[in-house]
Amino acid sequence: MILRVIARAPQWLRHDLESKDAAARGRAEETLAAMISDALANGTAAAEKD
Repeated sequence: MILRVIARAPQWLRHDLESKDAAARGRAEETLAAMISDALANGTAAAEKD
């Protein structure tokens, strides 16, 4: 499920995760953590189809 969340992550998030700017990277990490947390708590539409 976590890999599915990462695969569906928007391009700006992937870009910011690679950023040398600590603030941008931190925001991206927090966003990804929230996306993973939500997927684990609520599942995703893709997970329901599996």
